[in-house]
Formats: sequence, C-alpha cells, structure tokens
Amino acid sequence: MDLDIDTHKGTIYDLLRTIKDPEKPGTLEDLDIVYEEGIRVETDADQERYFVEVDYKPTIPHCSLATLIGLCMRVKLERNLPTNHKISINVAEGTHNTRDEINKQINDKERTSAAMENPNIKKVVEKCIQEPD
Repeated sequence: MDLDIDTHKGTIYDLLRTIKDPEKPGTLEDLDIVYEEGIRVETDADQERYFVEVDYKPTIPHCSLATLIGLCMRVKLERNLPTNHKISINVAEGTHNTRDEINKQINDKERTSAAMENPNIKKVVEKCIQEPD
C-alpha cells in the first residue's frame, strides 16, 4: 500500500471521526462507531479514481439511527472529497439486525438525495456533520 493511499485513509478518518452522534453525546470516534481499520481505499491503475469503502458499527444491533449515521457519513465525504472518489458506506457485518437494508439505502443515490430534501432530516444531518469549534 503506497503512502498516497494511507494519506487518503487518514483524511477520510479525520472527516468521519468528528461527526456527532444524532442521539448520544459524543462523536462517532468517541463511540467507536467509526474506526481506522474500517476504512479501505483503492485506486485504479492510473490513480485517477479512488474507491473508498467505509464500514461502521452502530452502538447496538437494533439501533434505529444507523441509517441516519450512514447518511451523515456519506454527505460529509461527498462534500469534502474530490469527485474522483466512489464512496461505499456499510454497516459492518454482524453489527446490526437490518444491515443489508441499511446498506442498500445508504448507497442508493436517489434515496440519499431524497432524504436530504426532507427539511427535518437535512437539519439533523447538518447539525451532526458540523465541524467542532
């Protein structure tokens, strides 16, 4: 793995770790929802496109906000990474009862766009992804 990929992983982790949990006090890093080992970055042969995959662990197997947390992660990465990044956000295997359904929602552009058009959801996402002072 070259330094460029490691740099990308560190940048991605730094973006995600400060996201606030929508319900509990603390950040995704504080609550061990995101972790460095859960981030994988690969590039195509020309290093023109990056493939980012992030696994995260909801705090409990039936967390009702797991989809919202994933949406916060997607929005923050999409806003802060160049367009040459393909992003995949996934609940880590064995950590949530409805993992497959959540992963499908979080990685569907139409669903995430529609969610961000909802003023209530958008307000919560904006609050969660706001950088700390």
